[in-house]
Amino acid sequence: MTLQETLDKILPSFQKYYDIIRENVPAPFTAAAEFHSHDEQYFLIKSARLSESDSHEYIYFATVDQLNESVLKELDEKAWEIGFSKVKPHPDHRNTDITLFIVADQITDEAFAMVPKIKRYKSYKFGFQGWTHYRLVAFEHTSGRAAYNRQGESLKKLVRNISQCKG
Repeated sequence: MTLQETLDKILPSFQKYYDIIRENVPAPFTAAAEFHSHDEQYFLIKSARLSESDSHEYIYFATVDQLNESVLKELDEKAWEIGFSKVKPHPDHRNTDITLFIVADQITDEAFAMVPKIKRYKSYKFGFQGWTHYRLVAFEHTSGRAAYNRQGESLKKLVRNISQCKG
């Protein structure tokens, strides 16, 4: 299975909740996905609003032949930079999360060991105007092995299902 075929298997898993973007995706990414949610709580009538919250998530998908430390650093910086530029903190902002999902033919041992150490987090006005978490997944589709940072471990089940469906 090629990198593109693997990516084509991954994207439908996100399609139920995310808007998948395959055209005009910022370089060096192959695809992107976005999720936006606005929640309101009110008492009896809408004008008696108790609270509001906005939640956003941006996922960037990259395909590379070989993932080494320098490529990982470049993709990591670019995903954080592009995702972070979309953050608009305000009193009703809950979170804007950024995810980088890398599919590679090969992942070097150094890059594999580096993935769990990548941590990014930002809070706005001490958390009163929300926060940003950063998830990272590096998936070697030829062997089915994957590396995750701490936040990215929530995607383990998805990656496990994809690696079992290789064909």
